[in-house]
Amino acid sequence: MTEFLGLAFSPLGAVGTLSLLFAFAFTLYALCSGVLAGLRGDSRLEQSARLALWGNFLFMTLAMGTLEYAILHDDFSVRYVAQHSMTVSPTWVKVVTLWAALEGSILLWAWMLSLYAFIVSLTARRDVLRPWVMAVMSVSVLFFVGLNLTVASPFTPVVDVPVQGQGPNPLLQNHWMMAVHPVLMYLGFVGLSVPFAYAVAAMLTGRLGESWLIQTRRWTMVAWAFLSAAIAAGGWWSYEILGWGGYWAWDPVENASFVPWLLATAFIHSIQIQERRRMLKGWNLYLIVFAYAATVLGTFLTRSGVVESVHAFSNGPIGPLFLGFFALLVFIGVGLATWRLPAIRDPHSLDSPVSREGAVLGGNVLFVVFAALVVLATLFPIFLEAARGYRTVVGPSFYNQFAAPLGLLILLLMGVGPALPWRRLNGSLWQSLRFPLLAAVVGAALALLLGVRNLGLALTVGLCLYNLASLGQLVWDSARARGGFAALPGLVREYPRRYGAYLAHLGIVFIALGIGFSSTYKAKEEVTLQLGRPQTVLGKQVTLTALNSEQRPERVSEIATVQVGTETLLPKLNTYVNMPQAVAMPAVKYHFMGDTYVTLLTAKRDQGWATVAVIQSPLVGWVWWGTAVLLLGTYLSLSAPVREIAPRIVPARAPREGVTA
Repeated sequence: MTEFLGLAFSPLGAVGTLSLLFAFAFTLYALCSGVLAGLRGDSRLEQSARLALWGNFLFMTLAMGTLEYAILHDDFSVRYVAQHSMTVSPTWVKVVTLWAALEGSILLWAWMLSLYAFIVSLTARRDVLRPWVMAVMSVSVLFFVGLNLTVASPFTPVVDVPVQGQGPNPLLQNHWMMAVHPVLMYLGFVGLSVPFAYAVAAMLTGRLGESWLIQTRRWTMVAWAFLSAAIAAGGWWSYEILGWGGYWAWDPVENASFVPWLLATAFIHSIQIQERRRMLKGWNLYLIVFAYAATVLGTFLTRSGVVESVHAFSNGPIGPLFLGFFALLVFIGVGLATWRLPAIRDPHSLDSPVSREGAVLGGNVLFVVFAALVVLATLFPIFLEAARGYRTVVGPSFYNQFAAPLGLLILLLMGVGPALPWRRLNGSLWQSLRFPLLAAVVGAALALLLGVRNLGLALTVGLCLYNLASLGQLVWDSARARGGFAALPGLVREYPRRYGAYLAHLGIVFIALGIGFSSTYKAKEEVTLQLGRPQTVLGKQVTLTALNSEQRPERVSEIATVQVGTETLLPKLNTYVNMPQAVAMPAVKYHFMGDTYVTLLTAKRDQGWATVAVIQSPLVGWVWWGTAVLLLGTYLSLSAPVREIAPRIVPARAPREGVTA
């Protein structure tokens, strides 16, 4: 770090800041030229907007690379590096430090937006929507790049350059999942900007048919898949490092990812109705507007300091700026949808609630109500503090009061929808659903007979078997029509979108069972163990066989060797350089029916004892395996070829008099 005209000057910081300035300029030009190209229909302006987005991506990549280079080379003349890295950190920790704090995470978000905008500029169909899509994408890029240039600059120089650096948060260097979860989350959040941009472009141009949906279905599915993977990865991260043996606590940061996922899930299902029946056009526009806006609202909550969370950032004026951007997105999206509402009235209406579109619409309502209740519960402490001057805490029990019944209703409709025909049911509902319903009754009864005394869990088991029976019946009926199960591979190749959806629903069944059993029957017991003296804990013999210490440049670890039954586990307590508080690193042995989980709470090597928490959670691994099945189903659905418009299903008309049918 040097001085220039008496001011602190960092060469890498200057390169990064200049890169952001050029990126901002290119994006501003892309916005202006995209709008003009849309208004005038000028192909040259449209091409210049594309090139400007390429330039933006180039300079954003340079900014990302500059910050990463500064971190890897311990350039503490850059404030972000001085505050969030240190010389003794392992290389992988230095790599992920790029997004370990506020300014770096905003830079990652801006870079991913630039990446998505770049890909859209390369792949978007050459039609009237394209210039407007690029312009709308540019608005989001401008906002995030602007944050990095002003209140969230990662390239601010340091006057007194430290020798060591402060290092990242211990929780962020305690597990390799730090390299995975945030990246997946931002890919999901940013991915929703593309269907949002297409929706706004469709409203601006009046092209409100199905074309914009066809062009964005894959984008929406990809963003939804990243969000699904991110939520599961975040739960696994929490399970692996926080030591409490859980994976979901209705934390505001968890809610910030769950709300967009709920709305995106509703959108993915409801666009099928628009494709097949030309219904819900306005509903779909509102859904995608609020889905993308919810990502910004969640970011406001976690980066403004208005909510308390183990994951949240808190830094100056950035929260109000996110709130303002959220308001802008909602104002533009809702305003345009309301303006275009007379032009997007559906030509068809719901013929019967007992139909596939009726079940999908019912599921949509449940998803939206679920999202709204989560938002209200998350914001309630803020409203209470503003009104009465004190803050309360909304705990998991409150969320569970509405999450459990809504989840059961979603499971119910999930099994009904695929089994029903479009428009209306020709026949009795019992005839169509008798096998799944019998499976539900048998499943719930077996759960009760085998000792399940929680009614919600018994219903969960019944509804999961009901869904399995429904999926099995659908697959069998299709295969039987083609000659048997030998025809199934051919059916999957012919209809990958349909069978991908079946597989995703199967993943949800596994996740529901994992959540139900692990939350109902999770057991925890804390015990102080003496070396070599076995004790019975949760029905198993637990023995402390050794206490050791491990010294590394970045941390010191106290390691307990604990024998649980026939298994040996090594829980740790890690103390990092420059951070005196010890961080637990639980030890987990994964099994199909339940895990063995031990957390080291306190250890005294000189006295030969340690206090540990032993936790048992049956079927908890099914949450992760179910997510893998869900993602496999999503991949299969994405392999389906893009069709311009799905086959139209219209009401049948009676033949006119004198005309034979």
